[in-house]
Amino acid sequence: MTKTTMQIDTSAELLENDILPKCREVHTNPEAQPATTQDMPKALSEPVAKKSPAQWAYERIIMYIQNFEKQLDNDHEVGLGLAGGMTGVIKIEGLGYYDPDIVTYYGMNESGARTQLIQHVSQMNVTLVASPKHIDQPEPNRIGFRLASALDGNVD
Repeated sequence: MTKTTMQIDTSAELLENDILPKCREVHTNPEAQPATTQDMPKALSEPVAKKSPAQWAYERIIMYIQNFEKQLDNDHEVGLGLAGGMTGVIKIEGLGYYDPDIVTYYGMNESGARTQLIQHVSQMNVTLVASPKHIDQPEPNRIGFRLASALDGNVD
């Protein structure tokens, strides 16, 4: 005989569960690594209602960058492709936000020029791209892991 237990949430717990972030991914490749199965930085488990749209977008972008990097080989780094415009691909060297609604990407474009993209959260539309690392660089730059560590308060 199996004993079944029932959990009853308080009204405060129900309210909190309603405002906590939710995420779901489905892939055709059974070996794909969904971002939602990894250990999330503690900042992503905080209620969304306490965050600006910029902070919330920034935190989720970090999660996706880190997961994308986990799937790259040692010859590639994460790049950022943008829809529209003539920007091309930016190798991501930094990411930031400015409350309430601006996200900023720092990096280098394909010709080696320093690049900064300033984007309103309502215009957010990015593509993560596997970009070859520089030939003189022994290891690829893994910005996603540094960014995620900063979300946990381990790095400035």
